[in-house]
Amino acid sequence: MTRLQRLIRISWVFCRYRLDTFLPIAELPAPLKVFFLLAPWHLFPQPKLSRGDRLRLALEELGPVFVKFGQILSTRRDLLPDDMAESLKTLQDRVPPFSSDVARNIIEGSLGAPVAELFKEFSADPLASASVAQVHAATLLNGQDVVVKVLRPGIEKVIRQDLALMYLMANLLEKYWTEGKRLHPVEVVADYDSTIHDELDLQREAANASQLRRNFEGSSLIYIPFIDWDYTRKNVMVMERIYGIPIADVPALEAAGVNLKVLAEKGVEIFFTQVFRDSFFHADMHPGNIFVDVSNPADPKYIAIDFGIVGTLAPDDQSYLARNLLAFFRRDYRQVAQLHIQSGWVPPDTRVNEFEAAIRTVCEPIFEKPLKDIYFGHFLLRLFQTARRFNMEVQPQLVLLQKTLLNVEGLGRQLYPELDLWSTAQPYLEGWMRKRIGPSGLIKSLQTHLPSWLEQSPEMPQLVHDALLQLRSAGPTEKQNQDTLALLREQQLRSDRRWRRGIAAIALVAAAVIGTQPEAREWAEHAPVWSWVLLAAAGALVWRGSR
Repeated sequence: MTRLQRLIRISWVFCRYRLDTFLPIAELPAPLKVFFLLAPWHLFPQPKLSRGDRLRLALEELGPVFVKFGQILSTRRDLLPDDMAESLKTLQDRVPPFSSDVARNIIEGSLGAPVAELFKEFSADPLASASVAQVHAATLLNGQDVVVKVLRPGIEKVIRQDLALMYLMANLLEKYWTEGKRLHPVEVVADYDSTIHDELDLQREAANASQLRRNFEGSSLIYIPFIDWDYTRKNVMVMERIYGIPIADVPALEAAGVNLKVLAEKGVEIFFTQVFRDSFFHADMHPGNIFVDVSNPADPKYIAIDFGIVGTLAPDDQSYLARNLLAFFRRDYRQVAQLHIQSGWVPPDTRVNEFEAAIRTVCEPIFEKPLKDIYFGHFLLRLFQTARRFNMEVQPQLVLLQKTLLNVEGLGRQLYPELDLWSTAQPYLEGWMRKRIGPSGLIKSLQTHLPSWLEQSPEMPQLVHDALLQLRSAGPTEKQNQDTLALLREQQLRSDRRWRRGIAAIALVAAAVIGTQPEAREWAEHAPVWSWVLLAAAGALVWRGSR
């Protein structure tokens, strides 16, 4: 019944604001066209509001899940008319607030003391109001200016209802839509479910902020305010108050003399640094959450707030993504096609030549153009058509990354339309790949994995012996025997590879020490020939014994 009530509510709002007028009804299939022409919302008069205000008010009424959707759309001026994008901008930090008395009660209940005892000053009027929480300005007893973030009361219930409907729709799509299995709508909703629930825990947001602050400590790219943990609970968070110009206020940035080209390029660098260096990125970078420190206009610095949604990538996804992007930048479409097949993003029987040609057809027109000349709506449409043709599967773990990239691109378009996204990103990615596969990356990987390899390798013979005894006593079928023996051989091969990698690592470390330490170089230069022969023989014996 709860789902039905929520569905009725959504349908009511859809009718009230006549959102059907936004749909390209003439292009729909005949049954849907008839449905929309005979639907009951035609009984409602069209509101005397602009289309942007109608969409904004509808999203506000429908709650935080829909407000988030509107926030993403507000940065996509290439996909939306200017009037609609301008209206949706108010969703970024000016959602209607809830009562200040309610906010006080939540703060006092969570922190266990009256507001007057907790703060030297506390502003009853909200400083900003967003979809999940609202913020009040305050001053601590020590004189530090802070903001107090308070979770909206009852927000969990609304989100549960919306997510239930989203799961219902996702299951229907996956079951009845021909594209459903490829697009994994249930997994995408599950990923969003996890994300939105993380945003409802302000202690988690505070932890995210602390991690980002450590990652960019002393950086000239971005500043992350500190968290006061003594005043932070699940539904209340106290954070340093920051002062800057909102990123969307381009006229104010221009009046302050900010170098917008540098600012736009720094935004790209911040994104790639978070994704590839840290694998921990701010995934809610809409304009309401980004400010600019203009104390040095020639070298401006970003200031970020609202850390409820962050994203991470597994090392394999990082590597495949970086290699894909570099191949795109170099227009090596064959490597792009091969990487997609190797990563399992397209079926293994995909013809590389055909996939390469399709990617080239989509991507070639957009290179060597500034953002203002690239029509991303058309580009994305062509890319999705290519995906359908080759059964490319949606990667749920990359959904947050794609959303963040859209936000970054939208910000770049507003700040400096001439920004060359490709030439800005390519040097960073190339440097990251060099570090990852170069000597420093190898040594770091060895430092991480070598103790585990050395710890596990001596146990392998006993594990193999125990497994064979168990296999003999169990009396399995011939196929089971073959499968088990194959597994044991694979484990033994892995053990051998670990030993060989360990030996190679030791040799590389020794070479690095000899190359960098004068005492070691002097010893190597004066060591007698017979000692090198003995060392080589010992190495050969150990290497052969590991095979």
